Amino acid sequence: MPIVTIQQFPRDVEQKRELAKRITAAFVEVYEAKPESVQVFFSEVESEDWAKGGVMGCDLTSN
Repeated sequence: MPIVTIQQFPRDVEQKRELAKRITAAFVEVYEAKPESVQVFFSEVESEDWAKGGVMGCDLTSN
């Protein structure tokens, strides 16, 4: 049973729904997996809960 874990910033439930459908379809096509066997876990992280290069995400500026 394929299990996919996605770590990301919070996203709209509709976006997650669409991504889960597409990921499932890819496993069905490539691995010939049954759709009901594919599990997708979303782990959402706020910008104050991660750092890049020693700088907290909430302190980084967008370019």
